[in-house]
Amino acid sequence: MHTKLPLVALTLIFILANSAIAAGGGGVVADPGAMEGKHFDPKGNSPSQFTIELQNGLRKTLPFEDKRDFEEAQRGFIAAPAYKQIMADAGNVAWDMGSYEFLLQGKDFDSINPSLQRQAILNMAYGLYEVVPGEIYQVRGFDLANISFIKTNTGWIVFDPLTSKETARAALELVNEKLGKRPVVAVVYSHSHGDHFGGVRGVVDEADVKSGKVKIIAPAGFMEHAIAENVYAGNAMTRRMYFQYGVLLPRSPFGHVDQSIGKNTAAGNLGLIEPNVYITEPFEKMTVDGVEMEFQNTPGTEAPAEMNTYFPQYKAFWAAENITGTIHNIYTLRGALVRDPLAWSKNINNALYRYGNNAQVMFASHSWPRWGNERIQEVMRTQRDAYAHLNNEVLHLANNGVTINEIQNVYQLPDSLKKQWAAHSYHGSEEHNSRAVINRYLGYWDANPATLIPLSPKDSAPLYVEMMGGSSKILAKGRQLYKQGKYREAMEIVNKLVYAQPDNTAAKDLLADIFEQIGYQKESPSVRNSFLGAAYELRHGMPTGASPKSNGPDMIRAMTTELWLNSLAISMDSKKAAGMHFVINLSTPDNGEKFVVEMSNSALTNIKGQQAANPTLAITINRSDLEQVMGGQTTFDQLLAQGKAQFDGDRKAFDQLKSTLTVFKPDFELMPGTKPKVDVPMKPRDPFEVQDLAVTGGE
Repeated sequence: MHTKLPLVALTLIFILANSAIAAGGGGVVADPGAMEGKHFDPKGNSPSQFTIELQNGLRKTLPFEDKRDFEEAQRGFIAAPAYKQIMADAGNVAWDMGSYEFLLQGKDFDSINPSLQRQAILNMAYGLYEVVPGEIYQVRGFDLANISFIKTNTGWIVFDPLTSKETARAALELVNEKLGKRPVVAVVYSHSHGDHFGGVRGVVDEADVKSGKVKIIAPAGFMEHAIAENVYAGNAMTRRMYFQYGVLLPRSPFGHVDQSIGKNTAAGNLGLIEPNVYITEPFEKMTVDGVEMEFQNTPGTEAPAEMNTYFPQYKAFWAAENITGTIHNIYTLRGALVRDPLAWSKNINNALYRYGNNAQVMFASHSWPRWGNERIQEVMRTQRDAYAHLNNEVLHLANNGVTINEIQNVYQLPDSLKKQWAAHSYHGSEEHNSRAVINRYLGYWDANPATLIPLSPKDSAPLYVEMMGGSSKILAKGRQLYKQGKYREAMEIVNKLVYAQPDNTAAKDLLADIFEQIGYQKESPSVRNSFLGAAYELRHGMPTGASPKSNGPDMIRAMTTELWLNSLAISMDSKKAAGMHFVINLSTPDNGEKFVVEMSNSALTNIKGQQAANPTLAITINRSDLEQVMGGQTTFDQLLAQGKAQFDGDRKAFDQLKSTLTVFKPDFELMPGTKPKVDVPMKPRDPFEVQDLAVTGGE
C-alpha cells in the first residue's frame, strides 16, 4: 500500500519540531512501500518509456565492468553493529541506515539513473573498517561523512567527528568495543562544514580541550568560516535545502536514494568546540602522541578553510573532502559562494607531487579508500584533470561567446574522463558547475540587455500565456510534449503557465509530472532531489511546522560580535528605518571589545575597535551575557532589570533599532502556488536573537 501523504508530512513536522538540529538532510522520512517498489505518492508516476530507454542506454554505455570501487569499499571490513538506527538524545531517530535497504535487493530501478544507483549502493557501507592494519580505522555509514580513528601511543586521534553528538558517540563506542577502549587524545577538523565537526561533543569533553589535555586541530580560518558561511543568507539557504537535500522525500526508489558523498545527514545534536591548535602554514608538520602528520592547507577548495593530511609512518594520505568518490559542487544548489575549480585542481596537483609518489593508501572524509600507489595516482589525476577541464574548457567556450544561459547545454567532459567513475559529478553536476564557472568570472549576465533587467517571472508569464492562446492550449501542448518525452520543452511552457496562474491545479500537476521524469533521469542526487522535491511541493504544497534549529549554545559562542552585528544589518527592514539616525557605542568589558553602530541613510553599519565621541546611546554588556541574548535565553530589557546591562543616553535609539528588525522564517514559496492559504503561527522571538543558521553538510 502507498504511504499516506499526510502521514509523511506529519512525520516530517514531528521530526523537525523535536530534534535539536536536522542538518542538511533533515529528519528520517522512511517509506514502508520502498521494498515493494511502490510509489509513496498517490499522485506519483512510474518512469515513462522515454526515461526507461534513457536508463537502459546508460546501462550499456557506462563502464560498469570496472568494479574496483566495490572491492575497495568492502576491503578491511571488521564488523557492523546489530542496530540500524541511532537515536538522538531528544528522542527522535537521528540516523536510520535501514531505511535505504531497498537498494540492496539486486535489481535495477528505472526511476534511478543507473550511475546514481551504483553510487547509492557504494554508500551503503556500514560499520567499522580497517584502513592501515593495526593503525588507522574508519566508521562508515553512521552519518553523511566518515569518522576516522588513528591509533596513537596511548589513545585515538579522531578525524572529522560527524554531524551529531549521537552518531559520533556511537562510532566511538563501536571502535572501543571491537578494538579495545582507548581515550581520544586529539581531534582534527579537516574543514569548516558541519558534518566534519558537529559531533565533537560525542567524542571529547570541552573541559579536556580547554585544559590542553586534548588537542583540537583545524586549518586557519576555521572558526570564522564554520559560522560565517551560514549566517548572512541562512534563512534562504534553509528553505532551499528542502530541494537540494530532498527533505520532504521519503527514502524510496521514487524519492531520496542518496546524497552522493553519503546517504544523508544525521538529525541529532550539532555542536562545536573551538580548536586550540591552528595550522597556518601551507605545509606544517606535527607529531601527536607518537603519530607523525604533515598538514596541507587547501583554502578555497571544497571549503574556505580546509586541509589534507599525510601520515609518513603509514604512507597514508588523508584527502579530506578534496578527493572523494565524486566531482563536487562548484556551486551548491542550496546556496554558497562559488568555488574555484582551478585552485582545487592545483591543490590536488600539489598533493599528487608531494605525496602521491609514496602513498600506499588514500582515504577521506567521504566515500571509500583507495589502495596501491598506481590506483592512488590514477584517482588523483582523474579528479585533478576533471576540475581543470571544467575550469579551462568553460572559459574557452565563454571566450568564444557561449553564455551562462547556454553553457549547460554545450559543456561536456571528454570521453576519457567519462570512462572514469571518479570523474562523475554526483555531488555536483556538469550542468550547474559549468554555469558556476562563468558566474565566477563573468557574473550572471549574458550581455544581452534584454536579460539585464528582466521582468520578474510572475510579471512576464501572463504575457506568454496570453500570446500562447491561454491555459487550455498550453496544457494541451504540454501534455503532448510530455507524451513525446520532450520534458525540458514541456517544462519551458508549463512553467510559464504555473507562474501566470499559480492556483491552476492542472498546470501544477502537469509540471510536477514533468519534473518527476527529469528527476528520475539525473545522475546528481542534488539535481534529482531538487526536481522531485519541487514536484512534491507542486502537488501538495510547501511544508509547514517547525524548521531545523541550528543555534546551540556553543554555536552562538562561536559567533563573533561583529558577525552578529552584521547579521542585524541584514535583518533590518530599511523601509522602516527611513529618516532614522543614531550612533550607538557598544562595549563588552569581559573581552575588551568595543564597537560603534550607526544608523544612517537607512543602512546599519558597525566598526570594531572604535567609540564615538558623542553617541546617541552607549550600551555596556558583558559578552557572556550578550550570548544569552543572541541565543534567545534572555533579552536586553531583562538584563537591564537585573543590572547586567547598562544604557547611557537616549534609549530611543535602541527602540528604533529594535522596531526595524525582522525575524526571518523559511516559509517563502520556491514554486508558485504552493504556500498554504493560512499562515502557521510562529512562536514569538526577540529580534536580537541570532537568526537560525543554515547548516553546511557535505557542501
